[in-house]
Formats: sequence, C-alpha cells, structure tokens
Amino acid sequence: MTLPNQITIARILMIPVFVVLAIYYGKTVASGHPNEHLRMATIAVFLAAALSDGIDGWLARRFHLKSRLGAILDPIADKGLMLTAIITLSVTRWPYELPVWYPVLVIARDVMIVTGCGVLRLLNDHFEVRPSLLGKASTFLQMLTVAVVMLQWQYCEPVVWVSGIVTLLSGFAYMMEGVRLLQDCLLYTSDAADDL
Repeated sequence: MTLPNQITIARILMIPVFVVLAIYYGKTVASGHPNEHLRMATIAVFLAAALSDGIDGWLARRFHLKSRLGAILDPIADKGLMLTAIITLSVTRWPYELPVWYPVLVIARDVMIVTGCGVLRLLNDHFEVRPSLLGKASTFLQMLTVAVVMLQWQYCEPVVWVSGIVTLLSGFAYMMEGVRLLQDCLLYTSDAADDL
C-alpha cells in the first residue's frame, strides 16, 4: 500500500476521534464547565485530518504514487470528514452549534450530485465530473463554516448563512447542468437508435 493511501486511511480513522472529542466537549458545555482543552483537541484533530488531505495529494502527484484505491478512498475521506464535522457540530451542545437546516442542506445537495453523476455515468461511460467555480466556493465556505464554529467566532451566524446560500445555489447549478447533460445523452441515444 502506498504512503498516500496510508495517510488517507489515517484521515478516515481520525473522523471518529474528532466526533468523540466534539461530543465530550459539548457535554462539558452542557454541564456548565466547558473544558477548553477538549475543544482545542477537537480543532487539532480536524486540522491534522484536513492537512493530511493536501499532503497525500502532493505525495501522490510528486512521486507518481496515484492508485485506483487512492482515487476511491480520497473522496470518501474528504466527504466523510466534512459531513461528519457538519453533522456533529449541529447536534452537540457547543456554545454556538450549526442550525439543523445546514447539514440537511449540505447532505441533500451531495446526495443529489452523487445520484445525478451515477445516472449520467450509466448512460454515458465517458462522463466526467468537473467541479464548478460555485461548487468549489461552496466547499470552501463549508470548511470555513466548520472552522468558525469550532473557533466559536462571534460572527458565526453570517458565515453559516452565506455558506448555506452558496451551497443551495451550487446545488441548483449542478442540477441544471445535470438536466442538460441528461438531455444530451438521451438525444444521442435516440439519434443512435434511429441510425440502426
């Protein structure tokens, strides 16, 4: 197994550690005696996991260590970390926690994108997913949202709302692009059938 894949697996293993630390910090907040060491440990684990994403990608490119396993594990680790952080920070009792609508929106968007990509891939095996600028902005704002909530920044609320709006807009943009690609696939299939 390549070093980048080992780092990716380590990132996946950090996810439950992050969840446990976040939950225990929430319990100390609920008891009226917040343990800031637990919050700092939660932040440290999240940062280590996030930084490992850049490191494994750099190693894979720099030393030509890309693999099929890495291509599967890396997005699972990335999405797993982000979605787990978003869900955890909406159900634990941190002084500021994410509103419930936020993880619902993020998960709904991701499920729609994955389902749409799956359908398009079945219809066209040459189909490739290309992240849009709005999609990249959405991912960045989701990471920023997780960061400001963990840091308990006093302006969490506006960041959450901006992130939510951009996530919603990117979901609509991907949906419209998916419908266009689906129509192209169906038109191509129909034309090919007519040529027979």
